[in-house]
Amino acid sequence: MVGGRVGSVVAHDPSAAPSGVAVIEGRGRLLLPSFSDVHVHLDSNRLGLPFREHTGAPGVWGMMLNDRNSWRDAETSIGERAQTGLRMMIERGTTRVRSFAQVDTDCGLEKFEAVLAARQMYRDRAEVKVIAFPQAGLLLENGTAELMEEALKAGADVMGGIDPCALDKDPVRHLDIVFGLAEKYQVPIDIHLHEPGELGHFSAALIADRTRSLGMQGNVTISHGYPLWGVSEAHTRTLVETWAELDISTATVAPGGRFQLPLADLADAGVRVGLGEDGQRDYWSPYGNADMLDRTWQLAFVSGYRSDHLIEHALAVATVGGASILDRTVPRLASVTDRPGTSVGDPAEFLLVSGDCVSAAVMDRPSDRTVIHRGRVVADQLALV
Repeated sequence: MVGGRVGSVVAHDPSAAPSGVAVIEGRGRLLLPSFSDVHVHLDSNRLGLPFREHTGAPGVWGMMLNDRNSWRDAETSIGERAQTGLRMMIERGTTRVRSFAQVDTDCGLEKFEAVLAARQMYRDRAEVKVIAFPQAGLLLENGTAELMEEALKAGADVMGGIDPCALDKDPVRHLDIVFGLAEKYQVPIDIHLHEPGELGHFSAALIADRTRSLGMQGNVTISHGYPLWGVSEAHTRTLVETWAELDISTATVAPGGRFQLPLADLADAGVRVGLGEDGQRDYWSPYGNADMLDRTWQLAFVSGYRSDHLIEHALAVATVGGASILDRTVPRLASVTDRPGTSVGDPAEFLLVSGDCVSAAVMDRPSDRTVIHRGRVVADQLALV
Protein backbone atom coordinates (compact mmCIF):
# COMPACT_ATOMS: atom_id res chain seq x y z
CA MET A 1 0.00 0.00 0.00
CA VAL A 2 1.22 3.51 -0.79
CA GLY A 3 -0.55 6.47 0.81
CA GLY A 4 -3.69 4.43 1.47
CA ARG A 5 -3.80 3.16 -2.11
CA VAL A 6 -2.88 -0.10 -3.78
CA GLY A 7 0.85 -0.04 -4.50
CA SER A 8 1.10 -3.32 -6.40
CA VAL A 9 -0.93 -6.40 -7.26
CA VAL A 10 1.04 -9.66 -7.27
CA ALA A 11 0.39 -13.36 -6.74
CA HIS A 12 0.52 -14.34 -3.08
CA ASP A 13 3.73 -16.02 -2.03
CA PRO A 14 4.18 -16.30 1.75
CA SER A 15 7.87 -17.13 1.39
CA ALA A 16 8.49 -13.95 -0.59
CA ALA A 17 6.74 -11.45 1.71
CA PRO A 18 9.09 -8.53 2.44
CA SER A 19 10.12 -8.14 6.05
CA GLY A 20 8.21 -5.54 7.97
CA VAL A 21 5.12 -5.85 5.76
CA ALA A 22 1.87 -6.57 7.58
CA VAL A 23 -0.01 -9.60 6.26
CA ILE A 24 -3.79 -9.75 6.55
CA GLU A 25 -5.09 -13.30 6.72
CA GLY A 26 -7.75 -13.91 4.10
CA ARG A 27 -8.85 -17.25 5.59
CA GLY A 28 -10.22 -18.30 2.21
CA ARG A 29 -12.72 -15.44 2.08
CA LEU A 30 -13.77 -13.15 -0.76
CA LEU A 31 -11.95 -9.83 -1.21
CA LEU A 32 -14.50 -7.14 -2.11
CA PRO A 33 -14.43 -3.36 -2.22
CA SER A 34 -15.66 -1.93 1.07
CA PHE A 35 -19.12 -0.42 1.10
CA SER A 36 -19.95 3.21 0.34
CA ASP A 37 -23.12 4.38 2.11
CA VAL A 38 -24.02 7.55 0.24
CA HIS A 39 -27.41 8.18 1.82
CA VAL A 40 -27.57 7.82 5.59
CA HIS A 41 -28.88 9.98 8.44
CA LEU A 42 -26.43 9.46 11.29
CA ASP A 43 -28.20 12.16 13.29
CA SER A 44 -31.48 10.32 13.54
CA ASN A 45 -30.63 6.64 14.14
CA ARG A 46 -31.58 4.69 17.27
CA LEU A 47 -29.25 1.76 16.67
CA GLY A 48 -28.37 -0.07 19.86
CA LEU A 49 -31.32 1.39 21.76
CA PRO A 50 -34.52 -0.38 22.83
CA PHE A 51 -36.90 -0.95 19.94
CA ARG A 52 -39.49 1.79 19.71
CA GLU A 53 -43.01 1.62 18.31
CA HIS A 54 -43.31 3.51 15.04
CA THR A 55 -45.40 6.67 15.56
CA GLY A 56 -44.70 8.67 12.41
CA ALA A 57 -47.54 10.30 10.49
CA PRO A 58 -47.76 9.98 6.70
CA GLY A 59 -45.82 12.36 4.47
CA VAL A 60 -42.52 14.20 4.78
CA TRP A 61 -43.89 16.98 7.00
CA GLY A 62 -45.71 14.58 9.34
CA MET A 63 -42.63 12.41 9.71
CA MET A 64 -40.46 15.46 10.30
CA LEU A 65 -42.77 16.65 13.09
CA ASN A 66 -42.69 13.19 14.69
CA ASP A 67 -38.88 13.34 14.73
CA ARG A 68 -38.94 16.92 16.03
CA ASN A 69 -41.25 15.94 18.88
CA SER A 70 -39.23 12.84 19.83
CA TRP A 71 -35.49 13.16 19.21
CA ARG A 72 -34.62 14.90 22.48
CA ASP A 73 -36.31 12.17 24.54
CA ALA A 74 -34.08 9.28 23.45
CA GLU A 75 -32.20 7.22 26.01
CA THR A 76 -28.84 8.67 24.90
CA SER A 77 -27.64 11.94 23.40
CA ILE A 78 -27.69 12.71 19.71
CA GLY A 79 -23.90 12.65 19.74
CA GLU A 80 -23.75 9.16 21.23
CA ARG A 81 -26.29 7.90 18.71
CA ALA A 82 -24.36 9.30 15.75
CA GLN A 83 -21.17 7.70 17.05
CA THR A 84 -22.86 4.35 17.66
CA GLY A 85 -24.35 4.31 14.17
CA LEU A 86 -21.04 5.09 12.49
CA ARG A 87 -19.18 2.52 14.60
CA MET A 88 -21.66 -0.21 13.67
CA MET A 89 -21.44 0.72 9.98
CA ILE A 90 -17.65 0.42 10.04
CA GLU A 91 -17.80 -2.93 11.83
CA ARG A 92 -20.04 -4.29 9.07
CA GLY A 93 -17.86 -3.11 6.20
CA THR A 94 -18.62 0.52 5.34
CA THR A 95 -15.58 2.79 5.12
CA ARG A 96 -17.00 5.54 2.88
CA VAL A 97 -20.00 7.53 4.09
CA ARG A 98 -22.07 10.52 3.03
CA SER A 99 -24.33 11.45 5.93
CA PHE A 100 -27.10 14.01 6.14
CA ALA A 101 -27.22 16.25 9.20
CA GLN A 102 -30.48 18.06 9.84
CA VAL A 103 -30.31 21.84 10.14
CA ASP A 104 -33.45 23.76 11.09
CA THR A 105 -34.84 26.27 13.54
CA ASP A 106 -35.69 23.52 16.04
CA CYS A 107 -32.30 21.84 16.40
CA GLY A 108 -30.10 24.64 15.05
CA LEU A 109 -26.67 23.14 14.43
CA GLU A 110 -26.90 20.59 17.26
CA LYS A 111 -27.46 17.57 15.00
CA PHE A 112 -24.91 18.81 12.48
CA GLU A 113 -22.27 19.19 15.20
CA ALA A 114 -23.06 15.68 16.49
CA VAL A 115 -22.32 14.19 13.07
CA LEU A 116 -19.12 16.24 12.80
CA ALA A 117 -18.04 14.88 16.19
CA ALA A 118 -18.75 11.28 15.09
CA ARG A 119 -16.70 11.88 11.96
CA GLN A 120 -13.82 13.19 14.06
CA MET A 121 -13.98 10.23 16.44
CA TYR A 122 -13.70 7.71 13.60
CA ARG A 123 -11.55 9.76 11.24
CA ASP A 124 -8.93 6.99 11.06
CA ARG A 125 -11.46 4.27 10.30
CA ALA A 126 -13.76 5.80 7.68
CA GLU A 127 -14.06 8.72 5.31
CA VAL A 128 -17.21 10.69 6.14
CA LYS A 129 -18.72 13.55 4.14
CA VAL A 130 -21.43 15.61 5.87
CA ILE A 131 -24.43 17.17 4.13
CA ALA A 132 -26.12 20.21 5.66
CA PHE A 133 -29.73 19.13 5.21
CA PRO A 134 -32.88 21.30 5.47
CA GLN A 135 -35.30 18.52 6.44
CA ALA A 136 -38.05 21.07 7.20
CA GLY A 137 -37.50 22.99 3.97
CA LEU A 138 -35.64 26.23 3.38
CA LEU A 139 -38.56 28.66 3.23
CA LEU A 140 -41.16 27.51 5.73
CA GLU A 141 -39.38 28.73 8.87
CA ASN A 142 -37.54 32.04 9.06
CA GLY A 143 -33.82 31.70 9.59
CA THR A 144 -33.29 28.27 8.04
CA ALA A 145 -31.22 29.51 5.09
CA GLU A 146 -28.98 31.46 7.45
CA LEU A 147 -28.44 28.34 9.58
CA MET A 148 -27.54 26.36 6.46
CA GLU A 149 -24.88 28.93 5.64
CA GLU A 150 -23.54 28.67 9.18
CA ALA A 151 -23.22 24.91 8.72
CA LEU A 152 -21.29 25.41 5.48
CA LYS A 153 -18.98 27.85 7.24
CA ALA A 154 -18.49 25.26 10.00
CA GLY A 155 -17.32 22.56 7.58
CA ALA A 156 -20.27 20.94 5.81
CA ASP A 157 -19.03 19.13 2.71
CA VAL A 158 -22.28 19.17 0.74
CA MET A 159 -25.30 21.49 0.38
CA GLY A 160 -28.66 19.77 0.78
CA GLY A 161 -32.12 20.46 -0.56
CA ILE A 162 -35.55 18.83 -0.45
CA ASP A 163 -38.74 18.79 -2.56
CA PRO A 164 -38.59 22.32 -4.00
CA CYS A 165 -42.23 22.24 -5.12
CA ALA A 166 -44.07 19.92 -2.75
CA LEU A 167 -42.53 21.12 0.51
CA ASP A 168 -41.38 24.72 0.03
CA LYS A 169 -43.85 25.38 -2.82
CA ASP A 170 -41.45 27.83 -4.42
CA PRO A 171 -38.89 25.93 -6.51
CA VAL A 172 -37.19 29.04 -7.86
CA ARG A 173 -36.40 30.50 -4.43
CA HIS A 174 -35.52 27.07 -3.04
CA LEU A 175 -33.04 26.33 -5.83
CA ASP A 176 -31.70 29.88 -5.71
CA ILE A 177 -30.62 29.18 -2.13
CA VAL A 178 -29.34 25.64 -2.75
CA PHE A 179 -27.28 26.46 -5.83
CA GLY A 180 -26.30 29.90 -4.57
CA LEU A 181 -24.78 28.58 -1.33
CA ALA A 182 -23.18 25.62 -3.12
CA GLU A 183 -21.53 27.99 -5.57
CA LYS A 184 -20.46 30.41 -2.82
CA TYR A 185 -18.80 27.68 -0.74
CA GLN A 186 -17.71 25.51 -3.67
CA VAL A 187 -19.43 22.34 -2.49
CA PRO A 188 -21.54 19.74 -4.31
CA ILE A 189 -25.32 19.40 -3.95
CA ASP A 190 -27.55 16.53 -2.79
CA ILE A 191 -31.32 17.03 -3.06
CA HIS A 192 -33.97 14.74 -1.57
CA LEU A 193 -36.73 14.38 -4.17
CA HIS A 194 -39.89 12.55 -3.12
CA GLU A 195 -42.24 14.45 -5.44
CA PRO A 196 -44.56 12.28 -7.52
CA GLY A 197 -45.00 11.94 -11.27
CA GLU A 198 -45.00 15.04 -13.43
CA LEU A 199 -44.28 17.28 -10.43
CA GLY A 200 -41.11 15.34 -9.70
CA HIS A 201 -40.03 15.55 -13.33
CA PHE A 202 -40.65 19.31 -13.27
CA SER A 203 -38.34 19.70 -10.26
CA ALA A 204 -35.77 17.35 -11.81
CA ALA A 205 -35.80 19.46 -15.00
CA LEU A 206 -35.27 22.66 -12.99
CA ILE A 207 -32.35 21.04 -11.17
CA ALA A 208 -30.86 19.94 -14.50
CA ASP A 209 -31.27 23.44 -15.96
CA ARG A 210 -29.43 24.96 -12.99
CA THR A 211 -26.70 22.34 -13.23
CA ARG A 212 -26.14 23.10 -16.90
CA SER A 213 -26.31 26.89 -16.69
CA LEU A 214 -24.01 27.12 -13.66
CA GLY A 215 -21.50 24.61 -14.98
CA MET A 216 -22.05 22.24 -12.04
CA GLN A 217 -21.83 19.05 -14.07
CA GLY A 218 -20.61 16.23 -11.87
CA ASN A 219 -21.56 18.04 -8.65
CA VAL A 220 -25.25 17.26 -8.22
CA THR A 221 -26.97 14.21 -6.73
CA ILE A 222 -30.71 13.53 -6.63
CA SER A 223 -31.55 11.22 -3.74
CA HIS A 224 -34.58 8.93 -3.63
CA GLY A 225 -36.50 10.06 -6.71
CA TYR A 226 -38.36 6.75 -6.87
CA PRO A 227 -41.67 8.22 -8.17
CA LEU A 228 -39.78 9.58 -11.21
CA TRP A 229 -39.65 6.14 -12.79
CA GLY A 230 -43.37 5.45 -13.02
CA VAL A 231 -44.59 8.13 -15.45
CA SER A 232 -43.75 6.87 -18.95
CA GLU A 233 -40.95 5.32 -20.99
CA ALA A 234 -40.38 8.69 -22.66
CA HIS A 235 -39.99 10.43 -19.30
CA THR A 236 -37.57 7.75 -18.13
CA ARG A 237 -35.50 7.95 -21.31
CA THR A 238 -35.25 11.75 -21.11
CA LEU A 239 -34.24 11.65 -17.46
CA VAL A 240 -31.55 9.01 -18.00
CA GLU A 241 -30.12 10.89 -20.99
CA THR A 242 -30.11 14.20 -19.12
CA TRP A 243 -28.43 12.79 -16.03
CA ALA A 244 -25.79 11.08 -18.15
CA GLU A 245 -25.10 14.29 -20.08
CA LEU A 246 -24.75 16.42 -16.94
CA ASP A 247 -23.20 13.71 -14.74
CA ILE A 248 -26.06 14.04 -12.25
CA SER A 249 -25.87 11.07 -9.91
CA THR A 250 -28.59 9.39 -7.90
CA ALA A 251 -28.66 7.65 -4.52
CA THR A 252 -31.25 5.03 -3.67
CA VAL A 253 -32.16 3.25 -0.45
CA ALA A 254 -33.76 0.32 -2.32
CA PRO A 255 -37.35 0.98 -1.23
CA GLY A 256 -40.13 -1.49 -1.86
CA GLY A 257 -43.11 -0.65 -4.02
CA ARG A 258 -43.88 -0.44 -7.72
CA PHE A 259 -41.35 2.29 -8.63
CA GLN A 260 -37.88 0.82 -9.07
CA LEU A 261 -34.76 2.36 -10.55
CA PRO A 262 -34.01 1.25 -14.13
CA LEU A 263 -30.56 0.15 -13.00
CA ALA A 264 -29.53 -1.40 -16.32
CA ASP A 265 -30.51 1.72 -18.30
CA LEU A 266 -28.70 3.98 -15.84
CA ALA A 267 -25.55 1.85 -15.94
CA ASP A 268 -25.54 1.61 -19.74
CA ALA A 269 -25.82 5.41 -19.93
CA GLY A 270 -23.03 5.90 -17.39
CA VAL A 271 -25.19 7.50 -14.69
CA ARG A 272 -23.56 7.19 -11.27
CA VAL A 273 -25.80 5.26 -8.85
CA GLY A 274 -25.07 4.68 -5.17
CA LEU A 275 -26.84 2.93 -2.30
CA GLY A 276 -27.56 3.95 1.27
CA GLU A 277 -29.42 2.87 4.39
CA ASP A 278 -31.29 6.16 4.99
CA GLY A 279 -32.58 6.51 8.57
CA GLN A 280 -32.04 3.45 10.75
CA ARG A 281 -34.35 2.39 13.57
CA ASP A 282 -35.28 6.06 13.91
CA TYR A 283 -38.42 8.18 14.24
CA TRP A 284 -39.08 7.80 10.53
CA SER A 285 -38.78 4.05 10.10
CA PRO A 286 -38.13 0.89 12.15
CA TYR A 287 -35.90 -0.55 9.40
CA GLY A 288 -32.11 -0.47 9.11
CA ASN A 289 -29.27 -2.27 10.89
CA ALA A 290 -26.04 -0.52 9.78
CA ASP A 291 -25.29 -3.39 7.39
CA MET A 292 -24.82 -2.41 3.75
CA LEU A 293 -24.47 -6.06 2.77
CA ASP A 294 -28.01 -6.49 4.05
CA ARG A 295 -29.12 -3.43 2.06
CA THR A 296 -27.39 -4.87 -1.02
CA TRP A 297 -29.57 -7.97 -0.62
CA GLN A 298 -32.58 -5.65 -0.45
CA LEU A 299 -31.55 -3.83 -3.64
CA ALA A 300 -31.19 -7.13 -5.47
CA PHE A 301 -34.51 -8.38 -4.08
CA VAL A 302 -36.66 -5.34 -4.92
CA SER A 303 -35.03 -5.22 -8.37
CA GLY A 304 -36.11 -8.81 -9.03
CA TYR A 305 -32.52 -9.99 -9.50
CA ARG A 306 -31.80 -13.72 -9.62
CA SER A 307 -28.87 -14.07 -12.04
CA ASP A 308 -25.40 -13.90 -10.54
CA HIS A 309 -24.24 -11.04 -12.76
CA LEU A 310 -27.19 -8.89 -11.66
CA ILE A 311 -26.68 -9.65 -7.96
CA GLU A 312 -23.02 -8.73 -8.47
CA HIS A 313 -24.18 -5.47 -10.03
CA ALA A 314 -26.18 -4.69 -6.91
CA LEU A 315 -22.97 -5.14 -4.92
CA ALA A 316 -21.06 -2.97 -7.40
CA VAL A 317 -23.62 -0.18 -6.87
CA ALA A 318 -23.21 -0.50 -3.09
CA THR A 319 -19.42 -0.32 -3.25
CA VAL A 320 -17.71 1.34 -6.22
CA GLY A 321 -20.95 2.92 -7.47
CA GLY A 322 -21.25 4.94 -4.29
CA ALA A 323 -17.51 5.62 -4.27
CA SER A 324 -17.85 7.22 -7.71
CA ILE A 325 -20.35 9.70 -6.25
CA LEU A 326 -18.09 10.63 -3.36
CA ASP A 327 -15.06 10.92 -5.63
CA ARG A 328 -15.77 11.82 -9.24
CA THR A 329 -12.33 10.57 -10.30
CA VAL A 330 -13.59 7.03 -9.59
CA PRO A 331 -14.84 5.61 -12.93
CA ARG A 332 -18.58 5.21 -13.41
CA LEU A 333 -20.01 1.73 -13.82
CA ALA A 334 -20.49 1.34 -17.57
CA SER A 335 -22.98 -1.56 -17.59
CA VAL A 336 -24.52 -4.19 -15.33
CA THR A 337 -21.59 -6.45 -16.21
CA ASP A 338 -18.92 -3.88 -15.34
CA ARG A 339 -16.78 -5.23 -12.48
CA PRO A 340 -13.81 -2.99 -11.75
CA GLY A 341 -10.90 -5.06 -10.48
CA THR A 342 -8.13 -4.17 -8.08
CA SER A 343 -5.50 -2.06 -9.79
CA VAL A 344 -2.43 -0.11 -8.77
CA GLY A 345 -3.53 3.30 -7.52
CA ASP A 346 -7.01 2.22 -6.41
CA PRO A 347 -8.07 3.22 -2.89
CA ALA A 348 -7.15 0.47 -0.43
CA GLU A 349 -10.75 0.10 0.78
CA PHE A 350 -11.62 -3.58 1.11
CA LEU A 351 -13.86 -6.09 2.84
CA LEU A 352 -12.98 -9.73 3.43
CA VAL A 353 -16.13 -11.81 3.83
CA SER A 354 -17.02 -15.49 3.69
CA GLY A 355 -18.82 -16.90 0.68
CA ASP A 356 -18.53 -19.39 -2.17
CA CYS A 357 -19.08 -16.46 -4.55
CA VAL A 358 -20.37 -12.89 -4.50
CA SER A 359 -24.00 -13.97 -4.85
CA ALA A 360 -23.61 -16.36 -1.91
CA ALA A 361 -22.18 -13.60 0.26
CA VAL A 362 -25.10 -11.32 -0.62
CA MET A 363 -27.63 -14.04 0.09
CA ASP A 364 -26.06 -15.21 3.36
CA ARG A 365 -24.68 -11.91 4.74
CA PRO A 366 -22.11 -13.72 6.91
CA SER A 367 -20.64 -11.97 9.95
CA ASP A 368 -17.05 -13.15 9.38
CA ARG A 369 -15.73 -9.85 8.04
CA THR A 370 -12.44 -8.02 8.05
CA VAL A 371 -12.68 -4.34 7.14
CA ILE A 372 -9.76 -2.46 5.59
CA HIS A 373 -9.54 1.32 5.32
CA ARG A 374 -6.55 2.99 3.65
CA GLY A 375 -4.71 -0.30 3.74
CA ARG A 376 -5.19 -0.89 7.47
CA VAL A 377 -7.53 -3.27 9.28
CA VAL A 378 -10.11 -1.18 11.17
CA ALA A 379 -12.54 -3.94 12.17
CA ASP A 380 -12.35 -7.74 12.29
CA GLN A 381 -15.31 -10.07 12.72
CA LEU A 382 -17.48 -7.27 14.08
CA ALA A 383 -14.89 -6.40 16.77
CA LEU A 384 -13.67 -2.85 16.20
CA VAL A 385 -9.93 -2.42 16.71
